Amino acid sequence: MTLRQDRTRFTRLAWLAVVIAVLGAACFAPGRALRHEPPAPPAATATPSDKWAELLLHTAYPYSTPLPPPTPTAMDGTYTKFELKEEPPVHCLRCPDYAPEGGLWKLNLDRGVFRIYHTVTGWRNIGSYTVAGDQVTLANDPVCPNVTGRYTWELAEGQLIMRVIEDECAIRLRAMNLTNLPWLSCRPPNREAAVTDHWSKPAGCD
Repeated sequence: MTLRQDRTRFTRLAWLAVVIAVLGAACFAPGRALRHEPPAPPAATATPSDKWAELLLHTAYPYSTPLPPPTPTAMDGTYTKFELKEEPPVHCLRCPDYAPEGGLWKLNLDRGVFRIYHTVTGWRNIGSYTVAGDQVTLANDPVCPNVTGRYTWELAEGQLIMRVIEDECAIRLRAMNLTNLPWLSCRPPNREAAVTDHWSKPAGCD
């Protein structure tokens, strides 16, 4: 091997050493070390109580009739019922409104605005109502904005019982849902129970 070849080989080895040194410094320089970032926390999922609380913040819209004045009625209160069905709800992108699927249902009647919520599927709805004696009229329901429903109602021994007079909303599913079971009142039976909170609360009463 000639002297010139030795020099060429030495020069190549020198350059290779320089490249290795530069790359090593870049990889292991302070602040450039590989970091294992913790995985992002999963997005928060709204709980049934959160969805119910959100629904209570909304009011009805006067689709077909003016909203009643926001004055208390004899029906006002929160009520629950539990539909017993062995089979789970059928998954569907557009399930029938008011279909009485199994699980906990909540109904809130507050100064002329009704709110209804199914905790299992998350289905919820809102509308208006007016009370005249033992009859109640439902209106301004976005499921059937031009339909009014008329019922008789009775509140006794902590149960709200509704009976349909006429209601075509949601192929009569609204009437079926509201009347097939008594709605259990979340109102304490007396003042002592309200103060002590010691009473048999129906399921779903917050």
